[in-house]
Amino acid sequence: MMHMTFYWSKNVTLLVDSWRTNSWTSYALTLLACFLFSLFYQNLEAKRLRFKTLTSNNPSSPSIATPLLSKLPRGRSPWADPARFASAFLFGVTSAIGYLLMLAIMSFNGGVFVAVVLGLSVGYFLFRSGDEEKVAPVVENACACS
Repeated sequence: MMHMTFYWSKNVTLLVDSWRTNSWTSYALTLLACFLFSLFYQNLEAKRLRFKTLTSNNPSSPSIATPLLSKLPRGRSPWADPARFASAFLFGVTSAIGYLLMLAIMSFNGGVFVAVVLGLSVGYFLFRSGDEEKVAPVVENACACS
């Protein structure tokens, strides 16, 4: 049965039918996995943002006169830039993890919700809380788990 409101129980199905908890041990391990996965997401997102700032051509802060779409130098193909591929790959991985965390929360289990939010908060504190001072302004991800 799929819940449509928050419930507090050790019986939860997470992401796939084969990931079911029916004991306190399996439930605690599931909550630990959600917490660690959220920490990993924040770590990877911090690395992605640092990589983006390191590889950007214009590290200065954007102004009102900065064009939204920058032109590539003549004769240079966007397909020949390995940094763009790496950045796109990291974006794809972090987006996939963010959506998986969102789907885990959509199990409506209170423990899973708390584990994911705590994992994101602790991960932000550990990996990204100093970003404002160290890194040039970067447009944040509009996703909820950014």
